[in-house]
Amino acid sequence: MTWEPELEELARRRALAHELGGAERVARQHASGRLTVRERLDVLLDAGSWRETGELAGVATYADDGTLESLTPANMLVGQGTVDGRGVVVQGDDFTVRGGAADAAIWQKMVWAERAAHDLRRPLVRLVDGTGGGGSVKTLTSMGFSYVPPLPSVDLAVDNLSRVPVATAALGPCAGLGAARVVMSHFSVIVDGLAQLFVAGPPVVAWAMHETPDKEELGGAKAQTRAGAVDNLAKTEEDAFAQIRRFLSYLPSSVFAAPPVTATTDRPDRREEELLSIVPRDERKTYRMRRVLELVFDTGSVFELGARHGRSTITALARLDGRPVGVLASDPLHYGGGLTAGAAEKLEHFVDLCDQFHLPVVNLVDQPGFVVGTASERAGTMRRGARALCAVRHAQVPWCSILVRKCYGIAGAGHGDGARLNLRYAWPSGNWGSLPISGGLEAAFRRDLEAAEDPVALRAQIEAELQAVMSPFRTAEKFSVEHIIDPRDTRRLLCEWAAQAHDIVAQDLLAGRAERAHGYRP
Repeated sequence: MTWEPELEELARRRALAHELGGAERVARQHASGRLTVRERLDVLLDAGSWRETGELAGVATYADDGTLESLTPANMLVGQGTVDGRGVVVQGDDFTVRGGAADAAIWQKMVWAERAAHDLRRPLVRLVDGTGGGGSVKTLTSMGFSYVPPLPSVDLAVDNLSRVPVATAALGPCAGLGAARVVMSHFSVIVDGLAQLFVAGPPVVAWAMHETPDKEELGGAKAQTRAGAVDNLAKTEEDAFAQIRRFLSYLPSSVFAAPPVTATTDRPDRREEELLSIVPRDERKTYRMRRVLELVFDTGSVFELGARHGRSTITALARLDGRPVGVLASDPLHYGGGLTAGAAEKLEHFVDLCDQFHLPVVNLVDQPGFVVGTASERAGTMRRGARALCAVRHAQVPWCSILVRKCYGIAGAGHGDGARLNLRYAWPSGNWGSLPISGGLEAAFRRDLEAAEDPVALRAQIEAELQAVMSPFRTAEKFSVEHIIDPRDTRRLLCEWAAQAHDIVAQDLLAGRAERAHGYRP
């Protein structure tokens, strides 16, 4: 007597689970241009690494004699696999079963994934392709009762943000709880043209707000990445998964480990002649800060986050001689690099991310100050800017600033934390102060200019005198800036600093200083 009958039944049930919502709904998923959840796992994970948990969970019907007639699998797959050889936990929505609605799921599977990531200290990847917790009011007829809305696994989801990297892809219409699962992550990416994200979909909006937007207008990928609700835009699902893999490559598996160092053939002492002339002498002219990043960091290692939101500030992950770092940079192509409300929020969240996972921060500074004007005031720029300054002050990771050009006002003062070693190097193009000469001159010498016979000539004279005083060498004489360097030496100096910074991170981890004093919030 063997257990062959039970093993045959196991194989049968596994085959039914792999049929997902059935051939018709799988075909409908493909017709919409989207992969099924199992196809997505094949693309995301290393080949052959998927190990599913709860594969047989679902809703079954039985004949009178107790034999299984049908099985509709739960519309969320959970399990473990590897990404570039490192273990991850994955939860993936199956849109072919009740549109991925949470009320059609077995909620314990979602909790299991969050708990597994938490306890196993492994990154969590969410593949979201589903609606909110309610799904549809039709469910009430089958349930026979209503309920006070729960937040399944929210405690674990919040705790995980302070413990393991969480990366999420929006792969279809994500509403309500589905949308919340996307944004409650360290990195989110949405597929252009296929995915949308909203609090509630068009039918609910039409009823509640008397508006009639379609899905793209309401919560399309381009709109949500501009708003900053989602970090990055992807052209295809494959692109989204590649971005998740790349994001995870810079981070440790949990806050209890150091960021992974990779081998590189890029010489740490590489000197780029282009850096010598990249910043124009005319401060009113712009230049491409992203090109500076390409020239300074390891070749091909710069991975930008949130490029479509808060565009005057660049946030990216990169490597220096194979060592991962977080990168902040001003972008003079947008508001001259000035800090807007959106840029401040972006900066705050990024600094918190780096601090949470022990990524040393490099800040390339060309900061003219907070953006001014009525629109700026309506956006609450000063409060959001103050929160960004607090994030810089609270950060415990090693920090190094490169003063590329401007560094003015309160926003400029936040280029680093002055309460500890404020390590910084200035290029000869650096200029700084409370206010830029342009604008500040008119305010300070207004009466003199109004009384002058030739105000234009007087202004030119005053500006020439101020420019002489503004020389970075005079600042260095007073030890108000510690180093003025040849821009071509920037990479070498930063690579040397990165080696020291990662040693400090390792020492902190060895001493048990793994988790920040306050948790990470999305």
